[in-house]
Amino acid sequence: MKEPFNIIKSFIEEGVSPSGRVYSKISFKAVQLAALQLSCSIKEVEITALENGVVPERYERSLGTIGGAEGQIVLLKSRAAVVGLGGLGGFASELLARMGVGTLVLIDGDSFSESNLNRQLLATEENIGQSKAEAARQRIKLINAAVETVVHKEMAIKENIGFMLRGCNVVLDCLDNLQTRFLLQDSCQQLGIPLVHGAIAQFFGQVSTIMPGDPGFKAIYKFYEKGKDKGIERELGNPSTTPALVSAWQVQEAIKVLLSNEATLRNRLLFIDTLHGGTETILLNEDEKNDE
Repeated sequence: MKEPFNIIKSFIEEGVSPSGRVYSKISFKAVQLAALQLSCSIKEVEITALENGVVPERYERSLGTIGGAEGQIVLLKSRAAVVGLGGLGGFASELLARMGVGTLVLIDGDSFSESNLNRQLLATEENIGQSKAEAARQRIKLINAAVETVVHKEMAIKENIGFMLRGCNVVLDCLDNLQTRFLLQDSCQQLGIPLVHGAIAQFFGQVSTIMPGDPGFKAIYKFYEKGKDKGIERELGNPSTTPALVSAWQVQEAIKVLLSNEATLRNRLLFIDTLHGGTETILLNEDEKNDE
């Protein structure tokens, strides 16, 4: 960009945070105009503004939780994949976009059915039968134009998963079957990508962060048998609340991974019980790392 900040400077305004702090800000409309004048992307304008101490107003309430402007720059330069765009993935993709994660890889070969309407954020009465991945792309475009999307309207299988995940900084497991989960973990391990796991069934959910080299699903699903992977959620069902809760926790873990915050659920499984109103953190067996 040719002298980008000289263009951006003309759009700077003075803002006051809820705590009374005065700061330099730029509105979304101003970012759009600057991008047009500079013939560049909205994301590039936001990054340039942040590098020069100017806060895109849309992120002002996030900065205190992500380490300030430096943290937001990291998020805008990051690439995250959401595998599965149903109950968990629909919420997760939107939350990542609102946080300003710069590139989202959206993976799902499924389309919406009426039974999705009770819990899947992206499902509407108008888009029954349409692609979940395309619906996620359209939703993100409405929420944050700085976020680039890479859409794969196909199921993750051994032959394509490595290609789809290449270059990602974190992957969110929003799947509903164990066979693909194990495949996803294997691919993330091979590519050296952290994986944030989430699963739901009825009033219950679980979350864990799996770093390269961790036992992950070998410890979580010790008694898994191939062929018996339908997922208990298909029998118990899910209300609208559990996918919203678990996906939010997944995104919080993913943001911590991207910002190199070590206070994650690594080698721990968070179990959430919304029926009785409790949580439990289970330590995963380190010995599983050496288990063949």
